[in-house]
Amino acid sequence: MSRRGQIDAVIVGGGVVGAACALALAQQGQEVALVEGRAPARWSSEQPDLRVYAFAPDNAALLDSLGVWPSIVAARVQPYRRMRVWDAAGGAELAFDADALGRAQLGWILENALLVDRLWAALPAAGVRLHCPATVEEVEQDQDGVRLRLSDGSRLDARLAIAADGAASQLRRSAGIDVSDHDYDQRGVVAFIETAHAHEATAWQRFLPGGPLAVLPFVEGRSSIVWTLPTAEAERVIALSDEAFAGELQSALGGRLGAMQPVSARVAFPLRRQLARRFVEDRIVLVGDAAHVVHPLAGQGVNLGLRDVSALRELVIAAQARRVDWTAPHRLARWARVRRSESLAAAYTFEGINRVFSNDEMHLTLLRGHALGLAGKLPALANLLWRRASGL
Repeated sequence: MSRRGQIDAVIVGGGVVGAACALALAQQGQEVALVEGRAPARWSSEQPDLRVYAFAPDNAALLDSLGVWPSIVAARVQPYRRMRVWDAAGGAELAFDADALGRAQLGWILENALLVDRLWAALPAAGVRLHCPATVEEVEQDQDGVRLRLSDGSRLDARLAIAADGAASQLRRSAGIDVSDHDYDQRGVVAFIETAHAHEATAWQRFLPGGPLAVLPFVEGRSSIVWTLPTAEAERVIALSDEAFAGELQSALGGRLGAMQPVSARVAFPLRRQLARRFVEDRIVLVGDAAHVVHPLAGQGVNLGLRDVSALRELVIAAQARRVDWTAPHRLARWARVRRSESLAAAYTFEGINRVFSNDEMHLTLLRGHALGLAGKLPALANLLWRRASGL
């Protein structure tokens, strides 16, 4: 039985994963509060967000079920129908094609700011209690729930607290959950560009000794780049003039899209792998970057986080069907085992790919291009790889 005045869940962190989690639980009849330190800026079509995602079909289905996907599509998304992956050292390319896979598209490229904007717009109607701006100042928990004191003077008593407050999660630290991490000594350089040749609704990725370069299709003929480079090289590239940067970028992609022109600022962010030792500690649950941070080469970071939310919602639905408590420790532990296992596999798979392709060791150089080509010549394997990435 719940304590008097106790709500079902408080989510700390109002980014994509936290807001989606609050909305998903509230729509299942749970009493939910969302705590966020700063209200998100409204999305503007005039100022594209440099932070974009290669959004997978299973997560589009999740947002559709939450009622927000139509408004996102109506605002601005770019479907991509093909992927081309190849190695600068040679060998054949690995290709994915929506037609061959029986899909209308492989996925969508969309902006973080747009996702957050549309999710937040849906929270009041779902009955989510917003505490913003507010941060958690004190956490206490026992076997029946968790109590939080907030910077705005509020006190929240909930059966469960869900940490969606990012890689440096304060709530995770409060729960005493350690992380294993590894700094790749790489940076991801992001920007928008225009190209001489049309992007063809194709996601392009070329492996280079310093790290992969991804060129993702965007609206109005623009493309979004994510260029993984060693830290010192990233700092050098950021400091280049637009003309010099365009020349190096065109060369890095092997001239596939012709001449390139930057049309935005350039930003670099550090890359690392980080995994929480546990995804549940008593009455505190970790989701999204609070639980796992992976290399961005496969664009799976936000997709993994939203799969945490989908799995949590399925836990609630199954428990409601059986009229049992979804926050029971053994049910949360089962959820955590499955989610950590998937996150662990994803993190080390992406790390392994990065290590194999982001170097110029002779024996690996001779093998890796041929490996990509072999995968591309086996439709069943290519289908399996894509389905794994898309969550289907």
